Amino acid sequence: MGDLVEAVVPFMGESVTDGTLANFLKKPGDRVEADEAIAQIETDKVTIDVSSPEAGVIEKFIASEGDTVTPGTKVAVISKSAAPSEAHVAPSEETSQKETPPPPPAEKPKVEAKSPKVESVKPQASKLASPSEPQLPPKERERRVSMPRLRKRIANRLKDSQNTFALLTTFNEVDMTNLMKLRTDYKDEFVKKHGVKLGLMSCFVKAAVSALQNQPIVNAVIDGDDIIYRDYIDVSVAVGTSKGLVVPVIRDTEGMNFADIEKGINSLAKKATEGALSIDEMAGGTFTISNGGVYGSLISTPIINPPQSAILGMHSIV
Repeated sequence: MGDLVEAVVPFMGESVTDGTLANFLKKPGDRVEADEAIAQIETDKVTIDVSSPEAGVIEKFIASEGDTVTPGTKVAVISKSAAPSEAHVAPSEETSQKETPPPPPAEKPKVEAKSPKVESVKPQASKLASPSEPQLPPKERERRVSMPRLRKRIANRLKDSQNTFALLTTFNEVDMTNLMKLRTDYKDEFVKKHGVKLGLMSCFVKAAVSALQNQPIVNAVIDGDDIIYRDYIDVSVAVGTSKGLVVPVIRDTEGMNFADIEKGINSLAKKATEGALSIDEMAGGTFTISNGGVYGSLISTPIINPPQSAILGMHSIV
């Protein structure tokens, strides 16, 4: 066992007790470096990598894709001295690589002079259904895919929000002429000075900060019979990814300028797309902004992100 080391599921956060082994990034026989990711774990909040503790070759996987795993669960065995060429080949692959002798030539069948025999043709079991029979879609045109834990968690939280909160949506039309002109006039200078583009989201965040400072009750939460007022404004920004909606948090926005906000949004959005957000980067948040306008949405009713008191939904500019 001195040559062999085990890759295990790492600590996943205070509030995360287990996850699902989503997929392997390597296969047995592959060479891996120390701290290189070999598998991914999906939790209710984030995707976490399982890394190789040493450089070497993957001997075998202990767990399987789809397994529920906890911190410390053994996932793979790594050989520190083996070379990639020593990788085990699956029996089916070994068999296919060996040359098989050609089959002996078949004997020609003897032809007997007999009268042709006529056989009745039996209808096949996939026959056409009569008009009175129900038409069912063929199973080969359907795909059953396991729902990621993150997407299930999002669905549960949003449904709980609908069931728990007294939701009220109001709609307001805003003249964006001056803001669009501001971006046009200063976009080049802004990029040159700060290294990021001047987007609309930083403008929405600054407007929200001003409103929340003017109406601090909207930045508060109800806890039992008490109202907790927060003297800080941490804005959650909804980001759509292939695995579901995630809501990373920009901290202390009340002390940030436009460039700081744009840099923060870009960094969090990049991590969200790569599945690299940490639990801490999505925890908390006092107010949420969701920009459905990027999908062409004209109007919608966003759902509150518990335990927050409000959410701002932005839509298309027309």
